[in-house]
Amino acid sequence: MTSSFAALISRLWTRAIARERGVARSGPREPQKPAQNVGSRESTERGSMTELDDAKVTHAISDDSPVCPDLPRPDEPPPRTRREPVVEAIHGVLVDDPYRWLEGDHDPEVADWVEAQGAYASEQLQALPAREPLARRFIELLDLDEISAPERRGNMYFYSRRPKGAQKLIYCFRRGQSGPEELLLDPYRLASDGSATVHGVFPAPDGRLVAYKVSRNNTDDATLHILDLETGHALTDVIDAARYAAPQWTHDGRGFYYVGLPIDEAISPVELPGRAEVRFHRVGDPAAHDRVVVPATLDASRSVEVSVSHDGHWLFVSHHHGWNSTDVHFLDLRQDDPALRPLVIGRSALYNVVAWRGRFYVHTNEGADRFRAFSVDPHRPDRDAWLELVPESDAVLERLQIVGERLILSYLRDASSVVEIRGLDGRLVRELPLPHLGTVNGLLGAPDDDRAYYGFSSFTEPGQIFEVSVASGVSRLWRRIEAPVDASRFVVERLRYASADSTTISMFVVRRGDLELDGEAPALLIGYGGFAVNMTPRFSAQAVVWVERGGVLAVPNLRGGGEFGEEWHQAGTRERKQNVFDDFAAAARTLVARGYTRHDRLALLGASNGGLLVGATMVHTPELARAAVCAVPLLDMVRYTHFSAGRTWIGEYGDPADPRDFAFLHRYSPYHHIEAGVDYPALLMIAMEGDDRVAPLHARKFTAALQRVSRRPALLRVTSNAGHCGPDHLQQRIDLEVDILAFLLAQLAPV
Repeated sequence: MTSSFAALISRLWTRAIARERGVARSGPREPQKPAQNVGSRESTERGSMTELDDAKVTHAISDDSPVCPDLPRPDEPPPRTRREPVVEAIHGVLVDDPYRWLEGDHDPEVADWVEAQGAYASEQLQALPAREPLARRFIELLDLDEISAPERRGNMYFYSRRPKGAQKLIYCFRRGQSGPEELLLDPYRLASDGSATVHGVFPAPDGRLVAYKVSRNNTDDATLHILDLETGHALTDVIDAARYAAPQWTHDGRGFYYVGLPIDEAISPVELPGRAEVRFHRVGDPAAHDRVVVPATLDASRSVEVSVSHDGHWLFVSHHHGWNSTDVHFLDLRQDDPALRPLVIGRSALYNVVAWRGRFYVHTNEGADRFRAFSVDPHRPDRDAWLELVPESDAVLERLQIVGERLILSYLRDASSVVEIRGLDGRLVRELPLPHLGTVNGLLGAPDDDRAYYGFSSFTEPGQIFEVSVASGVSRLWRRIEAPVDASRFVVERLRYASADSTTISMFVVRRGDLELDGEAPALLIGYGGFAVNMTPRFSAQAVVWVERGGVLAVPNLRGGGEFGEEWHQAGTRERKQNVFDDFAAAARTLVARGYTRHDRLALLGASNGGLLVGATMVHTPELARAAVCAVPLLDMVRYTHFSAGRTWIGEYGDPADPRDFAFLHRYSPYHHIEAGVDYPALLMIAMEGDDRVAPLHARKFTAALQRVSRRPALLRVTSNAGHCGPDHLQQRIDLEVDILAFLLAQLAPV
């Protein structure tokens, strides 16, 4: 089990890690208009109808107005932040940027400012009521024995676990399924100060050698090492700059393919993605001797991925053009001098390929918004020779695997998981029985092994791991996280409501069954809406504590996500980003219209791309919510491509260097539309000191601008020793969760 924040971040960026994978309309703010849209609530007991408010999202556009004297400031104002007269002409538009100096990560003045802001936020947060009972409850829900499903390599079984009382995961293995547990990796043995984070364990096919990736303080930048389990010692092999590396071993275990980066301080971080190249490392050789298999593209908007088939016969290299299309090449590793051959290039579609028994199995959205599956003869790879195995259906085909000599197809139907087992000829064998509506992330198993495992989670059900025989379909509960939660007290509902353009949006709502819908409950609206990331039912400690205290949790399936196919994703990208903001605003209005809450008892929460969503919503429609938690966000959309991995997101957001893209990016960019005289929600901004994915400067600049004009608290909470996905120390996670809920309860339901 993970905390809500940690789970949210890791889930939202799962595709971004694996593949190194809004617009507010201009014009004056308009008054609220009478409700016109009609929405419905679905539950197991009843259905009903309600009218919704369809007021449009609007905004005002000056951030240089004087502070409004009529708005009272907090009793203890935040540290003062100086402004500089920075004005830049971009495509003929004068853009004010008075806090650009806060972009300086290595500037001592910026460091002093961050320290002062952190101290101020800590003082304010520590003074909030309800902290002690919140901390006790989070300890009960998070300090539990955790274990992952085992992954077999040869006769070795690898897994991770966190014993009760431990601060971090440890990694273990068994020799044989019933052998005694042996320790593989303990982060505290890698670094006694607890700064080491294990970012992946990659055993060779026979399990003797294990590559593992270690970062400092949970940042993306990492180093690869190799451990020999026969001797128990680490080899001398060390590969630095392994942020994108996921070692793909050859069948004989003598080496692996990986994505590597040059080590050159002269290369800007924004250029690094374009310098990624596919390399081969032979065990025992210095990393400097690694052979380049596929050179760098020098295009920072593209990413590259490499994989090797389970039988070791085939290597696949995929170049991803943002989140919109994929080029795939392959080669036969059994040949003495193999050459890359194209499988599919230049098509506006996504492709993922696995191989087994002399066939390629392709998962794609080519000509199928909800994806479909093909079988390909590698000796006849031309597109017109592909055989469709599984056509598009009414559900979204998220993933294709081969486990136990069967196709395993993981679908989303109405944002909940469905898993089908099919023959290699595509014929349906059975549907995997699941406990109820929830989330499954595929099966953990091998093409030649009948035994597999899968994890299941829902809003009201703590994590469970099942063992399944693929051949028979018989499942048994293998492990359950025993969390002290009475899920029978909770009700999960689905709402349907209309967005600004009348598109129907669905939303999960979780509450206590005895909660009266009288508009008095505090409500937490969580959103993301981007990168085809799916917001599906998952258990979290934060949700449990919030609902136990009488709160309402709402999770809408916004456009930009992948819950309903690629068209749904594209409808929330680039110049269509306004749809995401409209969907989120309509969700807030729906919760109020249906009696779940009031606007002054509603809070917004989002992280990363979801932080952009929260920032845009609170700036352009501040009347919707009383408070907001904005974590590791993008907020300066005019300059986002200048920092970290920003250029890899151009396909999703647009390129501010292009005048057409700049127009819509600047129109909604949250940082550029903060103005005096507006009643903004209270803000808890969360930044990670070591975030090397989304630069913390976004959080700094936005907070400074808001503090200058807002009459409500605007706190910048900076977590030290943590990267984009947050802290990996249990106590730091608990502290963060307590701060979030204590802040929200103080704003929405003050004692």
